[in-house]
Amino acid sequence: MNRPRLVGIVNITRDSFSDGGRYLAAGDAIAHAHELVDAGADLVELGPASSHPEAEKVSPGEEIERLARVIDGLHEILWGVDSYHPETHRYAAARGASYLNDIQGFPDPRRYDELAALDCQLVVMHSVQRRGPATKVRTDAQGIWSRIEDFFDERIEALEKAGITRDRLILDPGLGYFLGSTPEPSLIVLREIARLKARYELPVLVSPSRKSFLRAITGTRVADIGPATLAAELHAAAQGVDYIRTHDPAALSDGLVVADVLRTGPHPEG
Repeated sequence: MNRPRLVGIVNITRDSFSDGGRYLAAGDAIAHAHELVDAGADLVELGPASSHPEAEKVSPGEEIERLARVIDGLHEILWGVDSYHPETHRYAAARGASYLNDIQGFPDPRRYDELAALDCQLVVMHSVQRRGPATKVRTDAQGIWSRIEDFFDERIEALEKAGITRDRLILDPGLGYFLGSTPEPSLIVLREIARLKARYELPVLVSPSRKSFLRAITGTRVADIGPATLAAELHAAAQGVDYIRTHDPAALSDGLVVADVLRTGPHPEG
């Protein structure tokens, strides 16, 4: 198994569904970023606004203010930013972001010349909403792959035509409410995630950590969803994904070590 890069999640928000308010203060966010790296994260993703269905609206100015208080304290930690606001993208890219993660998948062609001039990578995410944060919509689970492939066919072609090279693109199919209000679309996508790499030959990022579909199928609270999250993450790793965005890199890092030893380690004789 090729070890995926682990992306530790730092929510600089009041209302994240999993840890809202815990890391809104700059000192808490900075300390948490260092803790995540010490626990096995290869880089961290700063989220200055939540994107779940009940999330509060946060202006680009407030996102930038939240980021500004944290970035200078990261001290050699690689970091990316989760936002769909162009102003936030510009601010983060100018201050050394490794990547920009846009849940809308960079929908505005008028920005493509600007994006082409940057050096950072772009996480192009699919969602059934296409614009804005997640909403609770029922989708046809059996048709979800068709929707995902239609989206990436169009979006990758448009970005490449604008001069954004393929080596800067990372694909995220979305999970949880970004695919629908029921667990089935997420389960279908996660079960067959290798299909995305095979079709586009581009790096793939997934983020099943603490998602609604896991809580729905297990009946487990967010506080107790760690084992279900780890099972989904290890499955994704076994399918060859390149990045896993996680709240708990320590558990995932240990799980990957054990999985690798079981697959490749010495076998007893006899």
